[in-house]
Order: sequence, then structure tokens, then C-alpha cells
Amino acid sequence: MTGEVRVLIGVGVGLAAVPPVYYLTEAGARALRAGQAAFAPAPAGVGLLAAAALIVAVLAAWPAAALACGVPLAVAGVLFALDLRAAIGLAGALPGLWEPPWAEPPGTLAGATGLYAYTGALLVFSALLPRRLRSILGR
Repeated sequence: MTGEVRVLIGVGVGLAAVPPVYYLTEAGARALRAGQAAFAPAPAGVGLLAAAALIVAVLAAWPAAALACGVPLAVAGVLFALDLRAAIGLAGALPGLWEPPWAEPPGTLAGATGLYAYTGALLVFSALLPRRLRSILGR
């Protein structure tokens, strides 16, 4: 397999990982918020965020996939940081995986708290690491 094909596959994998990371992060943030509001533990929130972190860790080993997933997440995080109203409007256009009991569109909580910016920046910076500092999987 040539290097170009490997990069194209990485970009495809990274783009395919954007929705799971986006929705798992949002679901985890909402579960943690619900647990905090109820003054109760929120193991589902921790589990959902751990699943998102696992996907991010796997993507971080492959620079093309990390960039393809990290850039859209970082852009979403920056949009939430700069113009919350516009970001919420765009998030409202995304399909929801569930009907939440509150009026927030999917992605609002994780975007407003900076989780998307942090996750996207982590992926982008992991892709920019020198080759000798990356995993053997990223060749």
C-alpha cells in the first residue's frame, strides 16, 4: 500500500470518527450534568466520555485520521467560543440521536464547555508531533 493510499484511508477514518466523537462527548457531558444536578454519581457520563477518549487515543496514533477528525472538532470548539449564538444555531441543524428533555440542540453543552476545542486541539497537535515521537502505528 502506498503512502498516498494510507493517507486517504486515514482521512476517511478520521472523518467517519467525527460524528461518534461529537455525539459521545455531548452525551457524556449531559449525563455528567444530570448527575451533578441530582447530586448523584454519573457512571454513564464517565463511560461515554471514556468511549470518546478511546476513539481519540486510537486516532492520535494516525496523523491523517487525527487531522481529519481534529480540525472539524477544533473549528466547532472555536465557533462555540467566539459566537455562541451562531454555534447553537448550527448545532440545531444537526440531526439529534435522541430527543432531549431540554431545548438545547445536540453539541451545545460540550461545545460551550470547551470539550470540542480541547479534543480537536489534542488531535491536531498529536498529528503535528515529529515522527520519532509518534507511535509505531502512525508510520
